Amino acid sequence: MIHSTAIIIGAGHSGLALSRLLSRRGVDHQIFDRGRVGQNWRAHRWNSLRLLTPNWANGLPGTPYDGPDPDGYMPVSELITRMDAYAATIHAPVQCQTEVERVRRIGDMYRVETNRGFYSSDTLVLATGAAARPCIPHVANDVPAQIFQTTPAAYKTPDDLPPGGVLVVGASASGVQLARELRLSGRDVTLAVGGHVRMPRQYRGRDIEHWLHVTGLLDEPAEVIGDPTRVRRIPSPQLIGGADAVDLNALQVLGVDVVGGLSAIRDGQALFSGGLAHQVASADLKMHRLLDHIDNWADRAGIETRLPPSNRPSPTYLKSAPPLSLDLNNDRVQSILWATGYRPDFSFLDMAVFDRRGGLKHHGGVADAPGLYVLGLPLQRSRSSHQILGAGPDCEHIARHLVQFINARRAA
Repeated sequence: MIHSTAIIIGAGHSGLALSRLLSRRGVDHQIFDRGRVGQNWRAHRWNSLRLLTPNWANGLPGTPYDGPDPDGYMPVSELITRMDAYAATIHAPVQCQTEVERVRRIGDMYRVETNRGFYSSDTLVLATGAAARPCIPHVANDVPAQIFQTTPAAYKTPDDLPPGGVLVVGASASGVQLARELRLSGRDVTLAVGGHVRMPRQYRGRDIEHWLHVTGLLDEPAEVIGDPTRVRRIPSPQLIGGADAVDLNALQVLGVDVVGGLSAIRDGQALFSGGLAHQVASADLKMHRLLDHIDNWADRAGIETRLPPSNRPSPTYLKSAPPLSLDLNNDRVQSILWATGYRPDFSFLDMAVFDRRGGLKHHGGVADAPGLYVLGLPLQRSRSSHQILGAGPDCEHIARHLVQFINARRAA
């Protein structure tokens, strides 16, 4: 059995960033990935997707973005090319096509069982990210058999769906982007909207990501946030990697039918919440609070008078009475796309490290087992933990803790 000081599971941006730091500290390690470098980006993203964050925010630690369009939005293909180059530059010890099937702690080591054999390590880092498995609600079991069902992880283009209308469930970033794409392809689209986050792509001449960065919102640590559990469940904002608007107003102009959140399916009838007006009012209110925060910060920084005027988005428009049901048996809807989020997948861990809801117990990425770490979870240490921009600080924290753990063990 091959032994390493550290094993990293996942060769995405976090796993690679940590590998660079461990190599610089002289820590021998291996990286296992079930596919290739950046496998989730390769296999589980749709073809037209561009990153939600501007290019300037997508440089990996040690290699900031140096391309010609820092304010543009990178297609996934370019990100994959950059990740491949990064892995080669740092000589990352990646073992591709290595599926981790089971991890146990035996004595003071981790035993890692893979499809290519058995390995052991003193420490283990889970870098498989927060979007390893789509969340599909139980109501999917009640969908009539003739309806095709899919998720953003499996969807590539509108041609993947059978002809006919589509019900998109979920109005976070994935849901609104795919509702727009499907509508522009000529489909009848109904969007079921629950809780969501509305933001303008641009505000006062700058990308919204710029404002989140310079005002310090992205750097807010989990410890200062009143209810971090709630914040971790907040959907991704209604943005697209580009200048187009994908909020509910823009989608309705395109002809997307907007309804409340999907609450049940009974006898072929999709039933929607009657609380849509409350949901959109809440999203609008929170958006204006964010923009107020930006304006106040600009005023304190002495730049408010040098910025373009504060032209804010119009209030969300809704029909006076959005329908509360949709007949799935009348051939109008042929597909349902479950844009209902993702969750991590640590099912290979055969260890008592989970809370009562099945979440991995950790504090700032340091898990409740000796030498066990995690990277890339929402609000792991700060609001930017799940972004490429947040990988550097979080990996530095984990690398320091891991080295201290190893040194303490060797000194004992």
